[in-house]
Amino acid sequence: MSELTSPPAPPTARSALLYHYCRLQLPSVVLPKRRFSEHLVRTYKIFEAKTPEGLNWDSYFNALYAIDWYLCCACLENDGRAWEALFATRTGRSDCLLIDALRARAVRLYPRDDEKQEGAVAEFWSHLLVSESPGSVPILARYDGQRPLAPWLIRVFQNWHVSMLRSHPNVQALPEDDIALPLPERTDARWHDAFIGAALDWLGTLNEQETMLLGLRWRYRMSQRDISHVLDVHEGTISRQTDKLRDRCLEQIGKRLTSEGWTGDDIEGFILTELGSLLIDDPRLSADHLTAMLARRGKSLVGQASRPVLL
Repeated sequence: MSELTSPPAPPTARSALLYHYCRLQLPSVVLPKRRFSEHLVRTYKIFEAKTPEGLNWDSYFNALYAIDWYLCCACLENDGRAWEALFATRTGRSDCLLIDALRARAVRLYPRDDEKQEGAVAEFWSHLLVSESPGSVPILARYDGQRPLAPWLIRVFQNWHVSMLRSHPNVQALPEDDIALPLPERTDARWHDAFIGAALDWLGTLNEQETMLLGLRWRYRMSQRDISHVLDVHEGTISRQTDKLRDRCLEQIGKRLTSEGWTGDDIEGFILTELGSLLIDDPRLSADHLTAMLARRGKSLVGQASRPVLL
């Protein structure tokens, strides 16, 4: 089918059923019926362009991730409630927030570069609605609804940055989103695996106070002064606890790696580099778990932005 040929009109009854189903599932997100129909035709054409002969509306509807598709279309219409729902989307084995899953990828892609990690995620969000170059299509406008939205966004994020890393300094358009490029290889998988075991053992020794401190310092953009206000303790106490936590981390994990034969020079650098992605993915430091721990103490975090930082 040529670009100038319009696809057949979607079946009226099934379209209406889909529209009302999505409205029931996401009652706070309002996508006008006319725009709903236009997005339906638009995304059908996206999928048609990369699908073998034989595509029809029945096959498109049967494979459609309806709620994800509706949410994406509403975000394209700049519906505030839709954006709130997208930010709250969960994904991954640890049921982490989409934003945390993107940060975990950024930590792997740009180890020990906090500024680059934060910039990578912020830049990606900015291109969801605004194209990265004249004539290109914004990221969300490429979604066809035929796969879950959150994993698709993570895959596109990874592909985009791996492409830039491999072609630097020339920034290229987003690659095909169906195949995820591999993350940069680690220099020695043996030591990564050894680190994971040692780090998990270390995390298992932390009490609730230490877990909260680690989470607030690592997951949230909080200084020691801010943490002292949240926990109602002196800033000097937080500083001493932070230093002790960091020293125990380096000592315990370093001792374990050394006992297994580590001979490298910068064991501290290795530990701090590897620690980033592990902490972001660990459920003990998830936003939900930190919120629950704070709530048990009558505390809460409202409107705190999050960013990975080193202890």
